[in-house]
Amino acid sequence: MSSSNPIPLSRGCQAIEIPSGLHSSLPAGTVVRIMQSRGNSYTVATDHGYMYRIDARDADALGVSPSPGKIPAANEGTFSEAIVWDQLKTVYDPEIPVNIVDLGLVYSCEITPLEEGTRKIEIKMSMTAPGCGMGNVLKADVEGKLARLPSVKEVHVTVVFDPPWNLSRMSEAARLQLGI
Repeated sequence: MSSSNPIPLSRGCQAIEIPSGLHSSLPAGTVVRIMQSRGNSYTVATDHGYMYRIDARDADALGVSPSPGKIPAANEGTFSEAIVWDQLKTVYDPEIPVNIVDLGLVYSCEITPLEEGTRKIEIKMSMTAPGCGMGNVLKADVEGKLARLPSVKEVHVTVVFDPPWNLSRMSEAARLQLGI
């Protein structure tokens, strides 16, 4: 979803400044434009040129209905490596309308069996730029989504910068989508 129509927030809501990652509050009446809606959040721009990420739980402040999440409840369904990758594909860079897998930000995904049929997932991922303040936000998104998968007991996400991310890590689909 992208909108060039100005939307005054119907109520105040929490937001995260992009790219600094600082938490802010946007007051009721703030005029925003939805730049993208991906992965249960909205990237909005104000008339002053600032960009923010608004969580889907505050979609009503934008006058929209959040799309239903794709995350199975804990211990619901069967665990597979495929559902881990499917969940990773629901996490989006707030400035780029491409998921973190297709952007090539996920460097590794290790799944280790634990006791009583539970699992530990360890992710190594990067950011498109070393100084990106959204690193902790994206890390928390990944941890939260993977922790709710069936039989997952532990999730550890490490943000790494070696090797540095570059455009060659992007999937062909992402390159086509971005016109690269």
